Amino acid sequence: MRIIAELPHPDFKISILSMNQKFIVKIEQGILEQTYKIAEMDLTDGVNSVFELLDEEFLKKVGSRFLEMRADFKDAYYRYNY
Repeated sequence: MRIIAELPHPDFKISILSMNQKFIVKIEQGILEQTYKIAEMDLTDGVNSVFELLDEEFLKKVGSRFLEMRADFKDAYYRYNY
């Protein structure tokens, strides 16, 4: 697995990796991570197509999902510790 690109974003760390004829989009925020795998053969313009997928609407939903993930983890943590 190798990193082929990193995209700047004010809220997330976005890395695009390549492994086994797949692009892996890894989006991190603190201790949380979301990963998306896309077959290279499903994209017409290689890594440039991945950049197009990561539009503003998609990244807004990623941000919302991070909020949900954080709340779920916090709830589980408090159930375990209290």
